[in-house]
Order: sequence, then C-alpha cells, then structure tokens
Amino acid sequence: MPSTRRHFGETPEGHAVHLHVLTNDSGMEAAVMDYGAILVSLKAPDSEGRVGEVTLGFDRIEGYLGQHPYFGATVGRYANRIGGARFLLDGKEVRLAANNGPNHLHGGVRGFDRVLWEAEDFEEDGSAGVRLRRLSPDGEEGYPGNLDVAVTYALTDLDELRIDFEATSDEPTPVNLTNHTYFNLRGTGDILDHVVQIPASRYTPVDEGLIPTGEIAPVQGTPLDFTAPHAVRERIAAVPGGGYDHNFVLDKKPGCLACAARVEEPEGGRVLEVLTTEPGAQFYTGNFLDGTLVGRDGQRYGRHAGFCVEPQRFPDSPNQPGFPDCVLRPGGVYLHTIVFRFAVL
Repeated sequence: MPSTRRHFGETPEGHAVHLHVLTNDSGMEAAVMDYGAILVSLKAPDSEGRVGEVTLGFDRIEGYLGQHPYFGATVGRYANRIGGARFLLDGKEVRLAANNGPNHLHGGVRGFDRVLWEAEDFEEDGSAGVRLRRLSPDGEEGYPGNLDVAVTYALTDLDELRIDFEATSDEPTPVNLTNHTYFNLRGTGDILDHVVQIPASRYTPVDEGLIPTGEIAPVQGTPLDFTAPHAVRERIAAVPGGGYDHNFVLDKKPGCLACAARVEEPEGGRVLEVLTTEPGAQFYTGNFLDGTLVGRDGQRYGRHAGFCVEPQRFPDSPNQPGFPDCVLRPGGVYLHTIVFRFAVL
C-alpha cells in the first residue's frame, strides 16, 4: 500500500504545494493536495479491469488557485448555504461573509478549500493515507471560536476511499464539513445515463435562493424520488432550475455509517456507493457547469459533466430549529466519516 508525495506547484504567497498519491493492490489511485485538502484525482477500474479517472479536476495547480466550483474540495466551516449570511447563536447574532448573493456558501470567500493544510503521510495495515490539519482562527469568515480541524484520506484494498473529519472548538460554533468531489464514472461526456439510487424518503425544499424553507417533505410523487434506481436523464427536465441540487434526508440512524447513494454507470460498469455518518446528502448534477472551464486532459466541463454526493448536516441549519443540531461546543468533538466505495457490475 504505497504512499508517495510530489511537488505540485506553489501558492501565490510562494508556499510549496504537494500531491499525496495513494495506491492499492487493485490499481486504484487517489491524489490529495495539501492546498484545500482537495481530492485532485481518483482512478478506479471498470468492468474490464481498465483503470481510469472518475473525477473532474485540473492537471495543474493554477486551476485550483483560480475560480472553480469546488472540484474535489474539503468545504467548511459550513458546507452548503446559510441564509442571509447570519444566524443567532445562544441569543447573539453572528454575521458571516456573504459570497453567494446575500447568502453564505461553503465557508465563505476564503473557505477551507482556499488555505494550505499541514500534511502527514501514513501507511497502515490494508491502507495508505494522508492526514491534513489546520487551525481555523476565531473570526475566520465571521465564525466564532478557534477550530482545530483534521481531515484524513485513506485508500484501502477494499477499493474504498475513506475520509474522516474531526474538529474541536474553544467556543460554540456551527460545523458542517464535507467533500465536494465531482464524479463522472464514465470519465468523459455527461452523467445523464448514470443510474442513481438514494435511500431517502424525504428532502428539504428550498426557496428561489436555494435556502431551505424549514419544511421536510416527502419525495414520493416527485422527480426527487430515488428510493428505486433511476437514470438521471429520466426526470431531470422536470426539476426546476434545470437539474438536481437538493438535500436528501437519509433513511438511517443518526451517527451510523450507512449508504447515502449508489450510482451505476452502465457503459463501463463502474459502481460507486457513498456512505456517511451524517443525516443528509446533497445530490447535485453540475447544473452550473457551462463549458468555460478547461480541466484535466483539455476537457471542457459542460453542463452535467459530473455529479456530486455531498454528505452533510442540512443546509441553513443554524437558522432552522427543526433541523438536526450543527453547533459544536467546547469539550465536544465533531466527527464525520465519508466512504467512497467502488465496485463493478
């Protein structure tokens, strides 16, 4: 289970950035960058044993230093949106950076995906990995408290990439960390023929600004019902906004590691199962990709070129008393595990 490190470039401040490349016995390969704790590349075998790229991203660090839609990123302190870039915490108003119109998105203007992390490679029985750490200081993007954060990527011989998030804080603060990888299990083209199943009988409706209304509604009878498998293209035209970008309320026990989504790609035969300990998952079909970004191997990423499954606490939870609590308090530990498990048809 080798783990190697190579130079990938420099930040605008001149700090060296490295790729940490993890491989397993079946030929899978994951490359993680210490800038942004970003999953830059993930390669997996298809049903013929051919190992190929299954994520969207860039060949060079310059792509990640420019504007991009969080390819492979670790997002935080709070993934997804917080309405009005504000919330009340213990009776006091907290104002955050507004970077999505009037709202706060994915940690703000300079979230966890835009900073350099300290990285340490490791090898353990059956896995190779990298552990990344940083201190998010009190007041960063408006958040209270000093937050100590660790993100661990481990690639196993079970063809699983496991991501473990851990955080502690010296003041109460909302925390919602996730990974924002865009997948394309065929490696090219669009993802409309991918077949998706999401074990969620409910979802959280949103307003025109994609902020939850506070309601938790059934998916039955809507294009969001993936309790049985459906190809993405079957009903995507019936979804307002031109594609899926919804938080699903998973049918699982709180805190237990269980399936958030299963996705099959019929042509190459790859299967991805996403597992999480969190209560929700955002399913997003790359609706805002428009072909202007040139990514890996010169590909232009057009609409629906990739999909995301982002396990999470629910969006806007700091403003929604009916949603699961998202506040980390001193003495507590935030823990979240995501597993990307690969197989073939």
